[in-house]
Amino acid sequence: MLKTKSAGFVGLVVLGLMAAPNVYGQGLGNSPYSRLGLGDYNPNLGGVRQQGMGGVGLAAPNSTNVNDINPAMLYYTGRTTYEAGFNGQYKTLRNATATNKTGSGTLGYLALSFPISKSWAAAIGLRPYSSVDYESNTVGTVTNDNSGAQALQQQKGEGEITEAYLAQAFRVAKGLTAGVSASYIFGSIDESVSTTVVTADATAAADITTSAVRDQLHYSDFAFRGALHYRGKVNEKLNYNLGGVYTFQTDLNGTRSTTLRREDAGGVLIEEQAIEIDKKGTATLPALTQVGISFDNNRSWSASLDVAQQQWSKFKSIGGAASATSLNNTIRVGVGGELTPDATAVDNYFKRVSYRAGLSVSQMPYRPGGQTLYDRAVSWGFAFPMPSATPLDATVLSLAFTYGQRGNTESSTLVEGGRSRVVSNVKEDYIRMQLGVTLNNRWFIKRRIE
Repeated sequence: MLKTKSAGFVGLVVLGLMAAPNVYGQGLGNSPYSRLGLGDYNPNLGGVRQQGMGGVGLAAPNSTNVNDINPAMLYYTGRTTYEAGFNGQYKTLRNATATNKTGSGTLGYLALSFPISKSWAAAIGLRPYSSVDYESNTVGTVTNDNSGAQALQQQKGEGEITEAYLAQAFRVAKGLTAGVSASYIFGSIDESVSTTVVTADATAAADITTSAVRDQLHYSDFAFRGALHYRGKVNEKLNYNLGGVYTFQTDLNGTRSTTLRREDAGGVLIEEQAIEIDKKGTATLPALTQVGISFDNNRSWSASLDVAQQQWSKFKSIGGAASATSLNNTIRVGVGGELTPDATAVDNYFKRVSYRAGLSVSQMPYRPGGQTLYDRAVSWGFAFPMPSATPLDATVLSLAFTYGQRGNTESSTLVEGGRSRVVSNVKEDYIRMQLGVTLNNRWFIKRRIE
């Protein structure tokens, strides 16, 4: 029996890892803000449990789920636990003049945690670090041209960066645990800016040409974070928890290849010129500081408050230069909680279900015209234990939902290449769903009776 269950865990891990590259490639749907920095960044908000509580849980221990938001709390996962999350998203994008709807589906994360001894636990996992998926088209006239020629400018980007990590937790003293995490960050991003000029007398595809500058960026390097967690008692019925995680600033090694292409309207290549080939450089990833506090009764409920600050002003692109669009430091605040009416109830299944909810507000690193843009969201979720659970193994299906808004549609002045122009900001209304599957099992138990 043990061998069969162990094989099942290994099989799920292998299948998940095989599926990951294909599912990540589905992208975000059109996300204009993924043009900034390294794209739409995943700011270490944990798995399906944390998502249902507003992305909080930095100091909320749990014995069922893999808590990869704070490596120090892996100590509380008493059984070998495999967890996979799958994301769905639907959103509406609008500016002052247009509206667009888009949707996407991705693999959220994979994680496997296991206790090594009474005071030592570890976990391995795979999750998205950032994603790029955007496309914008602008039609205008050709400068200093009176012939009626039209110019179509297209900006396009796609790709993703993935984080594979190994985390460990250690019990330092009564109530105090420490954790460390080492990550290998890798991935590719393709971006291009193209201009197509259509003259008034163009009569065939050969008369219409497109000039495009294409950047191909490849990243691969290591990153590290350290964590602490302390659990104490307020009284016999109330516990408090303090947690902190610091993700160190990292110089991420990579290469950049830049090419200049000319094509006709049918996409036939006319000319291609290499400007840079595999030029080495580093991108500076900013440090992230997270602190949290939670309270619980060690039985049925917990409530959490998390605060995070990230130094995006120190971000630099792969060439070592500051970002073309300067970024600013950000702060995120989230509150949330979880309630399980009676985890041992046998007369009412819904008393064993965990109910979660939370709110969050975060600044965006982009400040168009000096104005601060926000991402505001409300979250809720559920955890459904399967009836087949035993003291040795259990399966839990979890759902997390988030409705949020980020950005606005006000006008601002954009400066690119030394030139300024007035543009409308983009507002995103989104709803996200995450499905999580958690499998718990006690491995390495020696049978006493055959």
